[in-house]
Amino acid sequence: QVQLVESGGNLVQPGGSLRLSCAASGSSFSIYAMAWYRQAPGKQREYVASITSGGSTRYADSVKGRFTISRDNAKNTVYLKMNDMKPEDTAVYYCNKFPSFVAWGQGTQVTVSP
Repeated sequence: QVQLVESGGNLVQPGGSLRLSCAASGSSFSIYAMAWYRQAPGKQREYVASITSGGSTRYADSVKGRFTISRDNAKNTVYLKMNDMKPEDTAVYYCNKFPSFVAWGQGTQVTVSP
């Protein structure tokens, strides 16, 4: 069973950058596609970006050109580099397998505010 721990969230000003990390337990990490999701207050959780085991990536239109998903299979870790951040990026960010989920981690809070 894969377990997930997200980290790297913080308060950042508009236009700023952050890098989130997601550490996954389990020996089969490298074969899974992984994704980042986010949930803003009062809204449903939404897809942000995904990466296949081979490194192919996809992005939601709202983050395309600003966010970059990557992975390091040797470290069982997925990253989300966020640039040119906007107040609407404020949310709790989660990672998970894609497209089928395992138990969600605790997430990491990202707040974009002056």
